[in-house]
Amino acid sequence: MSVHLFVLFISVLLRYLQGSLALKRRKTGGERKPYHKKRKYELVRPPANTKVGPRRIHTVRVRQRELHLGLRVIIDVVNNASNNELVRTKTLVKSCIVLVDSTPFRQWYEAHYAIPLGHKKGAKLTPEEELLNKKRPMTVQKKTDRRRKKSKISSLLEEQFLQGRLLSCIASRPGYCGRAGGHILEGKELEFHLRKIRAKKGK
Repeated sequence: MSVHLFVLFISVLLRYLQGSLALKRRKTGGERKPYHKKRKYELVRPPANTKVGPRRIHTVRVRQRELHLGLRVIIDVVNNASNNELVRTKTLVKSCIVLVDSTPFRQWYEAHYAIPLGHKKGAKLTPEEELLNKKRPMTVQKKTDRRRKKSKISSLLEEQFLQGRLLSCIASRPGYCGRAGGHILEGKELEFHLRKIRAKKGK
């Protein structure tokens, strides 16, 4: 008898563990009419543990698409203004400062401005970097010359490109929207966060 009661309790619990209001009664006490079938996104799932660590992807059947893989460029969490514990556990939250791989950004810069970036002075150019100095048609050359006028970046940012890592700030809410979007730190913002990180290391 107790087993039957337990099964009944679990079935009722699963019925009400839906994120939608379809199975809840109205404020007046009346029942709601179902206007669509259950959706997978209405199912209550454990929270997304947005942490930097080993690659673990669980396929989930949804209506839009089954699986989405993003660029794995985030290396480490280095600073969080609100909570040091989130830095220790490497949890990705909004406004935290992270280290990202500079390769995709360097590739875009070199393709856009046709200038080698993250290159030590006096060192020999690699075959890939020599390709950037090849002769181009006149129209393409004019376009690259116009772009090169705006190609200057700060010395601090160039140092980071040499190291192969860039400091950036997460602007989205990773556990909520499912993606970690942000911007690369530069100028006064970069100086400020570098000072904070160095002060933490000095303690």
